[in-house]
Amino acid sequence: MSRRNHYNIYVIELSKDVLYEGKFKKCNPGYIPGKPCVYVGMTGIDPDVRFDKHKAGIQSNRYVKEYGLRLWPDLYEGFNPMSYDEACEREVEIGIDLRSAGFGVWQA
Repeated sequence: MSRRNHYNIYVIELSKDVLYEGKFKKCNPGYIPGKPCVYVGMTGIDPDVRFDKHKAGIQSNRYVKEYGLRLWPDLYEGFNPMSYDEACEREVEIGIDLRSAGFGVWQA
């Protein structure tokens, strides 16, 4: 793996309680009740380490810190690792795909 291709996409399942957050709900008008809620991110480190940092409040997204349950590797492992530019594009694509499937999605 080259230094250039060391970026990873990751998806974190969020507790359904995140739906009580007005801002989250407003950003997901097509949410289908019962579908999962997720956070989609990108990192230059291992997704497991990044998840732990979110939960510890280090460079954390508030929704992940408060509502993050677990990584969902089935939704991202096949893409990793990749270049920074590829990761930027793929992060957006995954968010769009999951939203169109009725998921609640948050991206930083």
